[in-house]
Amino acid sequence: MVRVRLSVAERREELLRAAIEQIEARGVAAVRIADVAAALGVSNALVLYHFSTKEKLVADAFAYAAEGDLARLRKLVGRRTTALRRLRSAVRWYAPTGQAKGWRLWIEGWAVSLREPALREVARDLDREWKAALAEVIAEGVAAGEFRCPDPAGTALRLTALLDGLAVQLTSYAGTVSRARAQEWVDEAVARELGLGPETLSAQTSE
Repeated sequence: MVRVRLSVAERREELLRAAIEQIEARGVAAVRIADVAAALGVSNALVLYHFSTKEKLVADAFAYAAEGDLARLRKLVGRRTTALRRLRSAVRWYAPTGQAKGWRLWIEGWAVSLREPALREVARDLDREWKAALAEVIAEGVAAGEFRCPDPAGTALRLTALLDGLAVQLTSYAGTVSRARAQEWVDEAVARELGLGPETLSAQTSE
């Protein structure tokens, strides 16, 4: 089969997507340049041309995945609807029961970032932007009189901490908690943080 000639940017993006898939499947420690090359039917040399080392490839792959998640987040919180709907959409998407980038990838990233400064910076930036975006939406909802929340930044931190913790439970310890129960806990936490009854939250955020 004749391969379509890609631009440098297109080839780089293709390699990053393949690297993400291989990291999710094999883990950071086990994945090799050869695995990424084989997945696309290209040479190891081509991968190394774009990314000089495995460490560089891994760090850039996580940065690419992070930017994809943040782009989706910006779209959700930028919708023209109530702050409560935007917050609920963002939280539901971020939750381990939602459609955010595979949590297996990010759990791998957290573990490796303990030893890799470049990856640690990527993970920290992603975490910081998520919290800032949620805090901003919460503050807008308070200003609009939609709900009460004396500490939007604290609420954003607690909600993301809950979501991260549930992601570990659902991804690493299958059967510990059901996806339905985890979603109930997330909904209850959002309602509690905003001073709303669960039924009010459900009624106001139904799609």
